[in-house]
Amino acid sequence: MTSENNSSHDVVSRLRRDLGTVESYAALIGILVGAGIFKVTSDAGAITGPSVILCYILLMPAILATSIPYAAYISTPLGREPGGEYLHISRTFGGFGIAYVGSWLKIIAYVGAGAYLASALADYIIELSGRRISGEFAHQTLAVGSLLFFYLIHVVGVRWFGRIQVVMCVLLGLAIMVLVIPGLFAIHTANYTPFFTHGWSGLAASFAPLFFSYAGFESLAQTAGETKDSTRKLPLVFLRGIIFTAAIFVAMSIVAFGVLPLAQIQSSAAPMTDVAMKYLPWGGARFVTLGAIMAITTSLNPTLIVPSRLALIFVEDGLAPPVLGSVNRRTATPIVALTLNMLACLVLIVSKQLSLALNIAVFALVLLYFIHSVAFLMLPRMNPGLNSQITISMPRWLQRVAAWVSVISMGGLIAMQISRDLKTLQATSFSQRLSEHSLTSVELAIAWSLVGAGLYALARVMRPKQSVPSA
Repeated sequence: MTSENNSSHDVVSRLRRDLGTVESYAALIGILVGAGIFKVTSDAGAITGPSVILCYILLMPAILATSIPYAAYISTPLGREPGGEYLHISRTFGGFGIAYVGSWLKIIAYVGAGAYLASALADYIIELSGRRISGEFAHQTLAVGSLLFFYLIHVVGVRWFGRIQVVMCVLLGLAIMVLVIPGLFAIHTANYTPFFTHGWSGLAASFAPLFFSYAGFESLAQTAGETKDSTRKLPLVFLRGIIFTAAIFVAMSIVAFGVLPLAQIQSSAAPMTDVAMKYLPWGGARFVTLGAIMAITTSLNPTLIVPSRLALIFVEDGLAPPVLGSVNRRTATPIVALTLNMLACLVLIVSKQLSLALNIAVFALVLLYFIHSVAFLMLPRMNPGLNSQITISMPRWLQRVAAWVSVISMGGLIAMQISRDLKTLQATSFSQRLSEHSLTSVELAIAWSLVGAGLYALARVMRPKQSVPSA
């Protein structure tokens, strides 16, 4: 490592390890539940009906298998820094390019997700007010205000990020209990028939939207530089947290499709609130709506961490301007990177161009999961020294089986998305898609990848002799 790199490494070392195990579970479960079942149940129900329940069960092993390479990498010394898959891939292959472009797509996806969640939060706040608040200006004000609120929390310090995440996650958990436990006694089994409304093809088509529920679990890796004993604690949080979240998804979908007829779920903008109104008193249903708001806030809060922490690692590797690595000495937070992230989200909200970033979110993450698992399979040959430092308590053969399951599963999802996008490309013109803000994931991924490749090329020209540090 060069002396310049040693100096930039001090940027990451100024982060403060204020997050514990409870905060890590709250971050993981919050971002999964918030980004998932409260928003996609009705969409997936229209595709495959009550078999959404089965889809959640079938997807869980694929997500769990994908998380195992993350857990293994984080159990090494790489788990002490917040780089996530960028560090894992670059240190495995001994080069920056693939890791940089993949992580750049992730940054774009998380900026889009941040703007989308702030907008969705405004919708739910308006709903909770009984629509006494209304109008486009009120919606924009609420969306911008919520984004600024969480930005200020992050600026104050990661300890406050953790504390407020735990409080919101507790409220979310209570709302889920209020929804699920009484709901189990209000189920009408006739609502589960037909279980497959569009056959096996409908079931397969629902995997992509339901994957949105699980997408984002890897964001926990970006907290590694601020978590106490991260190499020991975070691998367990990954595995246990995903299993627990999958159980929540299954339980909530069992209640939702058992209580409401499919037609009502398909037409509902807030399906879980409508489910609760069937068997809970008015106050209980409102509490479930509050739970939906907590689901969104627990997802929005950790979403802001990812781009800013990746910026620190880019600076550490000489791939971004040093100003992006500025860490406030009093609050131990990367204020400059957080501010740029917040401003990018604001631009998308105000301009109403969320699709430019959001439409590649799931595709970009699935692509990154695929590359990450491939890197893990190649790790013993490409970087045997790093491979020997894996300390996770799991047989090596099981780790490799999990990585293969991930590669096959993520590869299948990528193939399905490309197939759907090709049909869209054949059916519509570019000008039509552009005017309707419906550019395909493949188009946006290629465009943003070219931007990322250009930024990477510029960084390499600026620092041509920068080499990949040893793990």
